[in-house]
Amino acid sequence: MTISDRVRIKDVRVLSDNWTPLKNTTFEYRRANGEWQTQHRETYERDNAAAVLPYNRARRTVILVRQFRLPAYIRGYDDLLIEAAAGVLDDAAPEVRIRAEAEEETGYRLHDVHKVFEAFMSPGAITEKLHFFVAEYEPEMRVSDGGGLEHEGEDIEVLELSIDEALAMIADGRIIDAKAIMLLQYVALQVFR
Repeated sequence: MTISDRVRIKDVRVLSDNWTPLKNTTFEYRRANGEWQTQHRETYERDNAAAVLPYNRARRTVILVRQFRLPAYIRGYDDLLIEAAAGVLDDAAPEVRIRAEAEEETGYRLHDVHKVFEAFMSPGAITEKLHFFVAEYEPEMRVSDGGGLEHEGEDIEVLELSIDEALAMIADGRIIDAKAIMLLQYVALQVFR
């Protein structure tokens, strides 16, 4: 039996479609004991995205970005969020989109990006699947100041940190972005060990 054999969609209503659709879905789900149960869930229909952590092996540094995030602020985080550079795929291949996003946000033109894993970040409510990448960078790969696209409301600061400082920032709560935490732990274990 597949999951498709256990789910029957009964109704889907669009609650909002300002930036990306918010939907309310009524469905029946066959529980492990064989009984059908009617459930209702709201889903935020986000497109898939990609994130990247540039690193310099010789200097033991990484590139992160810092920017304002309204949801974090609403939840009580009164600071700019330190994150891995990331963006929505917009129908492009993940490898293509993350190179463009890295250049827009960080100013670095990355050559070889390596996909390390995929993850659903909040599968209980958001449809987005994230493709995670790492890429080695050199100082001469910086082609601009970065900062993001002003017309998209981006006002991004680029940070170059030692891997040790970045890991300490996770431990003391200065880095709380899941993308950054996952990628920093990956490079700490796989690159800088």
